Amino acid sequence: MGKQIKDPVHGYIEVPDELIPLLDSSLLQRLHYIKQLGFAYLVYPGANHTRFEHSLGAMSLADKVCRTVGLEEDERLMVCSAALLHDIGHGPYSHASERLRAEFGEFSHDDILPFADTLEPLLAEIGCDIREVAGIISGKHRLASIIHGDLDVDRMDYLLRDAHYSGVPYGTLDANRLIQSLFMDDEHGLILKDSGIAAAESLLIARTLMGPSVYYHHVSRIAEEMFLAAGRLHFTKDTIDEFMRMDDAEGTMTLLSSPSSAARNLMMRIRSRRLFKRALYVGRDLVDMPRLTRLDASSYLRLHAEIAETAGVEPHAVILDIPPLRKDMQMQVKVKSMHDYVPFEDLVPLLPLMNATRQEQWRLGVYAAEENIDAVKAAAFSVLGVSRPTKQERLIGDF
Repeated sequence: MGKQIKDPVHGYIEVPDELIPLLDSSLLQRLHYIKQLGFAYLVYPGANHTRFEHSLGAMSLADKVCRTVGLEEDERLMVCSAALLHDIGHGPYSHASERLRAEFGEFSHDDILPFADTLEPLLAEIGCDIREVAGIISGKHRLASIIHGDLDVDRMDYLLRDAHYSGVPYGTLDANRLIQSLFMDDEHGLILKDSGIAAAESLLIARTLMGPSVYYHHVSRIAEEMFLAAGRLHFTKDTIDEFMRMDDAEGTMTLLSSPSSAARNLMMRIRSRRLFKRALYVGRDLVDMPRLTRLDASSYLRLHAEIAETAGVEPHAVILDIPPLRKDMQMQVKVKSMHDYVPFEDLVPLLPLMNATRQEQWRLGVYAAEENIDAVKAAAFSVLGVSRPTKQERLIGDF
């Protein structure tokens, strides 16, 4: 019969009996205490949903896909297990800590093999091989496209869930229609029927619009950068992995009690919402993009130090935020049109436009405490060689 769990996004979610031990494991239960959207709650107070809820939602959608495409029972349980477990590698505040961990060496939250001691006996009870489940999560399995692909259930759930809890309407898409339009081909994997093209287009539009409104909103971006700055002052290569096993509350308390007064101050500012402000916030048309995108870590640190020195403030009082360019969205899935399989991009000219829009959403930010804004702004313009925006650019460039 399974366990029925009421979800505000998908209604009742049924967890099969076989998966309840996974659901009750400490690895999954920890996700109750990790916010799905990191620091977005500082912008949208309702955005307090967790990785646990998202994992349940992804499992529910994965189950629907498996049934729609006709997978056997053992494969369905394996894919649903992967959906449940796909986020257990996240540290405090989700992607924020992942960015910090990556600075100390190669890391991916998609790798569940470090948790093999706990997972292997649980998955063996279900009849699942941990290596196959890990392959689905990391994208290296013939069924991986259900969890880790262009039309995956991970993306469907987080767009719907993030839109619901933030109150931002741009993440809406017809997941049920999209799932009902899928079938599995032995050679090509998931195939989209032409009846699902509109639903797939809505997913592309949702990804594009949710970026500036939620995922890259300047307030949550500033808080995340402050968190990273505090983490760099506190953690070392020997302590960072311990931090990644913590939840949000444990990570926060660790930084609030740091031996570094600067780290404590940054974390206390986040806790009390006394965030840094934008001293500089400009698009790609006002900066030397080839130079900025070629910066290595040492060149970035030199620029950061130069801005702080020119402004006459301590380095930890300035944040230089040079985001990487967002990767182009791809739709390598094929569409069944009449009696042929046609590349999605050949039928839908929307994708290049959406990718161009995503690139134009890029912003360079320099942030500082309010009392230092003027000095840091002048220093940043000078050091970075930023062009002065025209009046029209100032009106339209600050979303």
